[in-house]
Amino acid sequence: MMRRGAVGRRGPGLLGTMARTAVIAGTATAVSKGVSGSMDQRAAQQQAAQQQQQQAAFDAGFQQAQAQQQQVAQAASPATNTDAMISQLQQLAELQNLGILTPDEFTQQKARILGGAS
Repeated sequence: MMRRGAVGRRGPGLLGTMARTAVIAGTATAVSKGVSGSMDQRAAQQQAAQQQQQQAAFDAGFQQAQAQQQQVAQAASPATNTDAMISQLQQLAELQNLGILTPDEFTQQKARILGGAS
């Protein structure tokens, strides 16, 4: 068997090298996880912002559609009310022609329908 001479070691030896490698690997893993985590946070924030923008656009479109429906309903309601009033007046006229209503009663009911007197 040959023994090494008293020259001494060059470097830290096997255990020292393993310890240094473990420290470097642990540091690299920690840094990698930190970078990955911050990238995940940024991606999540961007996704949340995008979802908020989409929700705001949807809400705006929904409100616009509701406003248009209300405008259509308001535009249609005078015609509907007018049709209903005409129908009621025709029924009153028929009742008067049949002798069920007197001319005074017809006039009172006509005024009530038209909104003049109650």
